[in-house]
Amino acid sequence: MKYTRRNFLALGAATGAAALAARPRKALAAAQSSSTAAVAVTPSIRTFEYNQVELLEGPMRQQFDTNHAFFLGLNEDSLLKPFRQLAGMKAPGADMGGWYDVDPAFNGTGSFHGFVPGHSFGQYLSGLARAYAVTGHKPTQQKVQRLVQGFAPTVCSQFYDNYHLPAYTYDKTSCGLIDASRFAGDSSALAVHSAATDAVLPHLPEKALSRKEQYARPHKDIAYCWDETYTLPENLFLAYRLTGNPRYRTLAQRFVEDDFYFGPLSRGENVLPGEHAYSHVNAFSSAMQTYLVMGTQQHLRAAQNGFRFLVDTQSFATGGWGPDELFRTPGSGEVGESLTRSHASFETPCGAYGHFKIVRYLLAVTGDSRYGDSMESVLYNTILGAKPLKEDGSSFYYSDYNMHAHKGYHHDKWPCCSGTFPQITADYGISSYFHDERGIYVNLYVPSRLSWRQHGASLSLTQRTEYPHANHTQFELTADRDATFAMRFRIPAWAGPKTVLSINGKRFATDLTPGRFATVNRTWINGDRIALEFDVPLTLHAVDPQHPNLMAIKHGSLALFAINPGEGSIQRSQLLAARQLGTGSSNWQVETSAGKLALKPFPAIQDESYRLYHEVIA
Repeated sequence: MKYTRRNFLALGAATGAAALAARPRKALAAAQSSSTAAVAVTPSIRTFEYNQVELLEGPMRQQFDTNHAFFLGLNEDSLLKPFRQLAGMKAPGADMGGWYDVDPAFNGTGSFHGFVPGHSFGQYLSGLARAYAVTGHKPTQQKVQRLVQGFAPTVCSQFYDNYHLPAYTYDKTSCGLIDASRFAGDSSALAVHSAATDAVLPHLPEKALSRKEQYARPHKDIAYCWDETYTLPENLFLAYRLTGNPRYRTLAQRFVEDDFYFGPLSRGENVLPGEHAYSHVNAFSSAMQTYLVMGTQQHLRAAQNGFRFLVDTQSFATGGWGPDELFRTPGSGEVGESLTRSHASFETPCGAYGHFKIVRYLLAVTGDSRYGDSMESVLYNTILGAKPLKEDGSSFYYSDYNMHAHKGYHHDKWPCCSGTFPQITADYGISSYFHDERGIYVNLYVPSRLSWRQHGASLSLTQRTEYPHANHTQFELTADRDATFAMRFRIPAWAGPKTVLSINGKRFATDLTPGRFATVNRTWINGDRIALEFDVPLTLHAVDPQHPNLMAIKHGSLALFAINPGEGSIQRSQLLAARQLGTGSSNWQVETSAGKLALKPFPAIQDESYRLYHEVIA
C-alpha cells in the first residue's frame, strides 16, 4: 500500500464530546489551550518533521506500509469497546481478545485474557497519528479524529476501579492524545487529555513506585505490582510543553524516580540488574525530558550512564537486551546462561521502540554518532525481523537467541508489542536524519528522501542503497539554488581504514574516524552526488565475559545467524572466513569440518531453526 506524500496539514476536528461539554467553561478553555511552555534546554541538533523524510522502497518502507494499512483497518467499535463497557455505556462491536478485553475473572495467574483492558489504544492512536504525519493520508487523519471523538465520552475515573495498571495504560493514552493533537491536528485531543488525567489521578500513588515497593504494599493479586509509574514523566512533560499548563509539570516532577533509579544512575551506580528491562529503558526518556524541561544535569547523566550500562553489560550481539524481560547482574554469566534457559531473549517491538527513543534524545544532546551505531544494530538485527501482526491480534513479541531458536508469535493476543510496532515503524524516517543550524546529519543508511530548506534554498537528498547487505550507499542532491552548509555522515565505530567518501566520483579528503560523524562543509549545487563505501570487517562477539567461547559473528553491524545448525563447535578461523553468496545477498556460508553451514541475517529468517551464538574453538 503506497501513499502520495503531502505536506502535513493541522486540520481541526469536531469535538462534540458529552463528557467534555459538562465541564466548566473556564476549565475547558484552559484544557484546550495550546500555548507552548518554555524549557531549560533546547538541543542544537533536532529531528526533522515526519513528512520531511520519505522512506523509499525497501524493508523499512514495507514494514511501515503494512502496519499503517493494518491499523487503518481496525474496527473502531472494537477498539472503543472496553472503555464503553467500563463507563457503563452501550458497547457495540466484537471483542478484540487477549489482553485488550474486559474480563472480571482475570487474577494474574493462568490465562492473561483481560489483563489490561484497552491498554494499547493510545499506542494505536499514536501510530496512526504519526502515520498521517508521514503520509498526509486524509482517511488516516479522519480515523484518528473519530477515535478521539469516540473515546472522549468514555473518559471516567471508574474505568480504573480495580484496574491492574492505571499508570501504564494512562501513559499510553496520554501519548496517543498528545500525538493526535500534534500530528493529526485534532483540536479536541488536549481537552480529552486533560479529562483523562483527571480520571486517573485518584488511582495513582503519591510518587513513582519501584516494583519492589509495589510488592511490599497490600495487593489483591500479583498483577497489581507491575505498574510503571516511573515512565510517566516523559509524556507529562510533553503535555506541559504542548499546553503550557503547569499542572503537567508538577505531576511529571512527582513521578520522577530519583530515589531508586535516576539518583544512583547519575552517580554511576549500575542499578539495572533485577529490574524489568523495557520499562526501565523507557524511563531513560523520562530522565531526558526532565533534563530538557528542568535543566537538571543529574538526569542527563542518569540517562547517559544507564544507556552505557545497557550497551556494555546487558546487550547481545544484536543490540537486543533483557532476557525474560529482566536485567542481569554483570559478572554473573546470566546473559550467557539464558541461551539455554529461555526463548524470550529480547522484547522486540517494545524494546526497539524504547531504544530508538532514547538514542534520538541522546544523539540530539551530545552529537555522539555511537548512539546511532547502537540504533543501527537494533534496527537490522531485531525489529526488521519482526513478523507482521495478524488480524486476530497475534503479535511478534520476543526475539529468540536460544541455542535452539525459532521465530513465532506471543501466546496472548494484542500484547504490548502490538502497540509499539506501529509507533517505531512510523519513527523510522525521523530516526534517519537530524539537523542543526549548520546543516544535516545522516544517521541511518536507508533508501529514503529528505526534503528541507537551508539558508533559503529548497533541497532534497535522495539516498539509494542496499546497505547493510552491500557495503556502499549513494546520495543525490536536488537544489533550487547553490547553498553552503555541512553534511555529516555517521562513520560506524566498526568501520575499517579503507572506508572512502566520494563527491561527484572523486575521493573527498575528510576525517573518516570510526565512531564519529564525518563532516563535508562546502557549497552544494544541484545534482551533486555523494558516495560512501565502507570497509566492513567480520568480527566475533562473546555473549558475556563468563562465556568467552560462546560467540556470534557480525559483518559490520549485521549479525549472522546459523540456519538449521547442527551440534558441535566451530573453529574461529572457519567462522571468520564466512562468505557472502553474491553482492547484496542475504545468504552467507561457512565451510566447517562437518560441511557447509548457511548463515542469514535476522530479517531473512522465516520458519527455519537458527542459532546466534556458537561454541568457538581456536
